[in-house]
Amino acid sequence: MSELSTNESPKANQASSPEEKEKTDAKKGEEEEIDIDLTAPETEKAALAIQGKFRRFQKRKKDPSS
Repeated sequence: MSELSTNESPKANQASSPEEKEKTDAKKGEEEEIDIDLTAPETEKAALAIQGKFRRFQKRKKDPSS
């Protein structure tokens, strides 16, 4: 088996200067626009799967004996 090794320290991807930190904080505050095709068959399939799991969760929550 091969071992994974990196030359970067764990803090390499974190902002180090105050200016960089302000930039990352500003990005977090902005809303990210996500464009999802709600009519796509994959989206509908995923939505039905999520709804089904949620319904089962609610049913088990209401009646934990089953």
